[in-house]
Amino acid sequence: MSTAGRALTGVALLAGAGVLAGCGGSASGSRAEQTAPTVGVQAGGDEIAVQPTQYCLDGDGQRYSTRPPTLEVLPDTSVVLTVSDAVAAQGWSVQVFDEKLEQQLGTVDVPAGEARYDGISTSDVVPPTFYLVVVEKSDPEACSGLSGAWPVGFIRTDGTMTSTSPSETPPG
Repeated sequence: MSTAGRALTGVALLAGAGVLAGCGGSASGSRAEQTAPTVGVQAGGDEIAVQPTQYCLDGDGQRYSTRPPTLEVLPDTSVVLTVSDAVAAQGWSVQVFDEKLEQQLGTVDVPAGEARYDGISTSDVVPPTFYLVVVEKSDPEACSGLSGAWPVGFIRTDGTMTSTSPSETPPG
């Protein structure tokens, strides 16, 4: 089956990311940040920068028209997530979703103040196609509770695939 055959439409991704991140706050109270931070994701290849689908920037809730990247990955590959110091200070978690970004399969709370998390393997999630979403912890006083959300899709291959570059076509 082709990557496109296993991919979701961009509309579904953006809709799912909005549902996924729900209501939460953001650590963007720092006036030093002029743009929303990216999240670094590495799974066997080079680190990629993931743009947020939503973020609280200087007290203003922002929604962005970005497509979450989709990585083709080998089984048993460690996934390393890196957030900005502002997101680490606010706190964050990793939400695990199915291939349609509809059903939450689990949540991993990252220890307070940590900017890097490497406790997830590509084989930890049962479906071969899944999403991880970095979600900044809520600050109900900021942006009417809007949180930062950075989704990234994963397609676990049968072990013969070697590319971990982002796919141009989102899962669908």
